[in-house]
Amino acid sequence: MKRIICPRHQNKNSDAWKKLLDYVEEVAADGRPKFEPRSAIGRDYFKEIQVLPESIGKLKEVKVMDLYGSKLKYIPPQIGEMENLQDFDPYTSYQLHWFPYEITNCKKLVDSRISTRALYGNFKNRMPFPGLEDHRFEYGGDTVHCSICRQELPYAEIRQFWITLYVGTDYIPMLVNLCSDECREQLPHPQGDYLHYAHRGGPDLVQPERY
Repeated sequence: MKRIICPRHQNKNSDAWKKLLDYVEEVAADGRPKFEPRSAIGRDYFKEIQVLPESIGKLKEVKVMDLYGSKLKYIPPQIGEMENLQDFDPYTSYQLHWFPYEITNCKKLVDSRISTRALYGNFKNRMPFPGLEDHRFEYGGDTVHCSICRQELPYAEIRQFWITLYVGTDYIPMLVNLCSDECREQLPHPQGDYLHYAHRGGPDLVQPERY
């Protein structure tokens, strides 16, 4: 049985979480072009936020996502539904080591500012990728969608891989959820000074030499 990898639990009964949910709804309803929770809910509340809600998928008009200095552990796949996102800024969010593959669905994303030294596989330090052969990551709930065909399946039937691709203005490691070999074959081929294939990570993975 695979060990389940989960971030530290987000307190969803806290005032911080409730304020964030309300803020997401406000931004979505008003069609605002910028999502900036740190200033909207306050710095102290923002420090309590470890994950973003799946409802960020409603932010269809947001062009700028400002997550500067967050304590976030991960970004949910629903970021891929933010169809007008152009500028993604989670700079100094040092606990963000990877991103969901679905961010590649943000076709208008042209600018990013990410603390790259904190990323798995970054060329400056080649931080090891956690192994996915004996572990799996769960966002929550009982099911997950294939990152390619969007088929919904139980976590036990999904195969997870790491892949590093150029997104915005950075090479970023991404977690891919796949339902089949056919969907894996549809993954793009990574470029740059990174592994040129999707992989499962782990201690035996040999990465390119550091700069």
